[in-house]
Amino acid sequence: MAESTAADTASLSYEQARDELVAVVNRLEQGGATLEESLQLWERGERLAARCEEWLLGARRRLEAARAGAQAAEDGASDDSEGDD
Repeated sequence: MAESTAADTASLSYEQARDELVAVVNRLEQGGATLEESLQLWERGERLAARCEEWLLGARRRLEAARAGAQAAEDGASDDSEGDD
């Protein structure tokens, strides 16, 4: 297995990282790999899992920001309507 670095996972989309992680897990579950190959697969899987987590945390932050913005806009609109008496 070719040596993989953290830099090459940084450019992966969530779907690419997830799909490759599934393939790595399947390969490990099949067995038959040497100890060295298994360690390389495990390390690659760790990097891929971290990349997936980065994507998910980023998505969560974006959703929270969107919700906060929507709530602020809603609060601002209700403040404006209260002053129309």
